[in-house]
Amino acid sequence: MKKQVTFIVVLCFCVVTQLSMAQQRYKDSSAPVEERVKDLLSLMTTEEKIGQLCFPTGWEMYTKTGEYSVTPSDLFRERMQAMPLGGFWATLRADPWTRKTLQTGLNPRLAANALNELQKYTVEHTRLGIPLFFAEECMHGHMAIGTTVFPTGLGQGSTWNPGLIRQMAEAIALETRLQGAHIGYGPILDLAREPRWSRVEETFGEDPVLTAKLGISFVQGLQGNDIRDGRHIYSTPKHFAAYGVPLGGHNGQQAHIGMRELFSDHLLPFKKVTAAGVKTLMTSYNAIDGIPATAHRFLLKDVLRDQWSFDGFVFSDLGSIEGIAGTHRVAPDIKHAAAMALQAGVDADLGGNAYGRNLARALEEGLVTMQDIDDAVANILRLKFEMGLFEDPYVDPAQASRLVRSETHKQIAREVARQGTVLLKNSDGLLPLPKEIGSIAVIGPNADNIYNQLGDYTAPQERSNIVTVLDGVRQAVSPRTVVRYAKGCAIRDTTQSDIEEAVQIARRSDVILLVVGGSSARDFKTEYIETGAATVGNNRDEILPDMESGEGYDRSSLNLLGDQEKLLDALADTGKPLIVVYIQGRPLNMNNASVKADALLTAWYPGQEGGHAIADILFGDYNPAGRLPVSVPRSVGQLPVYYSLGRQADYVDGGSSPLYAFGYGLSYTDFRYDNLSVKVEQDHVRVSCTVTNTGGIDGDEVVQLYVRDNVSSVVTPPIQLKDFQRIHIRKDESKNVEFTLTHDDLALYNIYMQRITEPGEFTVMIGAASSDIRLRDSFLIEEWISPARNSVR
Repeated sequence: MKKQVTFIVVLCFCVVTQLSMAQQRYKDSSAPVEERVKDLLSLMTTEEKIGQLCFPTGWEMYTKTGEYSVTPSDLFRERMQAMPLGGFWATLRADPWTRKTLQTGLNPRLAANALNELQKYTVEHTRLGIPLFFAEECMHGHMAIGTTVFPTGLGQGSTWNPGLIRQMAEAIALETRLQGAHIGYGPILDLAREPRWSRVEETFGEDPVLTAKLGISFVQGLQGNDIRDGRHIYSTPKHFAAYGVPLGGHNGQQAHIGMRELFSDHLLPFKKVTAAGVKTLMTSYNAIDGIPATAHRFLLKDVLRDQWSFDGFVFSDLGSIEGIAGTHRVAPDIKHAAAMALQAGVDADLGGNAYGRNLARALEEGLVTMQDIDDAVANILRLKFEMGLFEDPYVDPAQASRLVRSETHKQIAREVARQGTVLLKNSDGLLPLPKEIGSIAVIGPNADNIYNQLGDYTAPQERSNIVTVLDGVRQAVSPRTVVRYAKGCAIRDTTQSDIEEAVQIARRSDVILLVVGGSSARDFKTEYIETGAATVGNNRDEILPDMESGEGYDRSSLNLLGDQEKLLDALADTGKPLIVVYIQGRPLNMNNASVKADALLTAWYPGQEGGHAIADILFGDYNPAGRLPVSVPRSVGQLPVYYSLGRQADYVDGGSSPLYAFGYGLSYTDFRYDNLSVKVEQDHVRVSCTVTNTGGIDGDEVVQLYVRDNVSSVVTPPIQLKDFQRIHIRKDESKNVEFTLTHDDLALYNIYMQRITEPGEFTVMIGAASSDIRLRDSFLIEEWISPARNSVR
């Protein structure tokens, strides 16, 4: 009897042990990911599942207890005990909106400590120990204190260099991951076809092919080849979709576009990065032909998942689920909006309140099913397992201290700024200047303002980390050169102007360098809405801030604001050689500068090394080859003016062509194009030409391939970029440049929204800009190509 009892006890112990081991299957690193996901889901309560879908703001989740110490905040502990969460957004973000400064925010080492502490609490003090995802802003560098600040999107786009953008993204990924974060918001894949819109600076420009190629490189740079290697993060391209063409240029306004334009242009970059393996995606605030993007089931499920085979998870934008009810009024309340978003395919709620406060009730009332919730949770857990967070959720703070903002990363920032600066005019070869020049007057509101050259989504900076144009000039010229400086005026405010001082130093100098433009620099006086967008102040009694661009700062005109044009006119009247540099977040009015300046450049927002990069170009240490990723209009009355519309009839009171066309940019040398060859082969078209550097110095040329479908069943662009190459050619050297056009490059969406390549004649155009075609030929496609799998039906 005693033996029997012992046997039963042992048997029970074994059964309990086996059950316990079975319940811990999700912790078994050798188990297949799908088995781990299924096991963990089976153990989770409804509340724990909903928590995984919530990504609230994170900058209040830590308490800085000393110069070298940080602990989880009481708020963090309360939230994690009330409902363990899937992750946090912008935990390390510092800016006027978050009220985090250089003193109250975290340096890289302390940031790594902070996220380790938050992760440790989560793993050790929640029931299932599911590690957190930390998501951060990474569009032009990790938006945290002490990181490298790269040029913003337009500057990146102006490089026309996918390889360099991948190198930059790898640096951003490393800096972000070493501090403990796992997801980087970027790149921005919106097409900037409305320059009055406040977020143009974040984009790669107006063209879908340029945006797609740079976007793929950005995604590949962030994600790398092994997401477990501790050096890479998941990429979150945004905003899905058609966010960059808001009515009236108002941020978040509706996009009134047809289905064919949506798929041919605005969705193309997202389709390409999905095929390249992107793992997360973010929706947008706008509605598309009346359907909110965050509730667009057709795009998020039928297209993104079913047709494109996306296998990651989808974020809402901050507050965009609430906007389904509040802004768009297509739901009676946030509970119904949350149900609509979840069923449409939005897995993660950025902000967390819409899902966290409403999904349980929506489930009880039958607005959503448990399967809806399980599917979304599985999409998030899967990526946590694939990254290896259950096995190794922590990072080494010493690594963050050593490698974040390294000299290598600074050099990459400088190179992106150099390659992304566009020379628009250079009369009589004024540039490059000799470094031994006797004197130079550096003037303008953006000549020595660190924040004005960094763009939106930038953390507070130590002054010593940023090289302004004035800094760059002083370091570049001979010790004997006299460098004089005057601000002249502000960007917007006119009470600070001292144009006379600027004119006086200009008259005493051999050459004038005027730096004008705009600013996305936030300050602590600016008020912000819940999404973080800035609000435009109307108190005219106060000194106006420089900020006229950046999220929430839409424009009704593109003119230089304040007294900047007066300053330009006064300096031009001195008769001294005048170089004008625009530092800007959108293509501003350059009509006056294009006439009166002897040399004209745009550097967009060139980042922390912008002053070095601009000086490199001005004094001949670098031969410029940046090309415009957007058209520069002559007036807002021309809008839209993007290049693929083709040539339009002139207006009664002015021309219709842009001042500077898409793809345009000058060099200090010249290039000749010859020997165009077009060969149609079985499944592709091979195009090649010869490019020769006929000038006196080595330089880069951006060779651009455009195509026109001469007769098509639906309207197609008269000119459309299909490929490009940025190549370096030594003086007197010739290089052969080859392109391959596939059937997909030639395809269109026909009247049935089927994507096919139609038979007929196509024109090939190769040139140095959309307005500067050097070679042209045509070829025939003789047979129909069957509809592709991703046809829209």
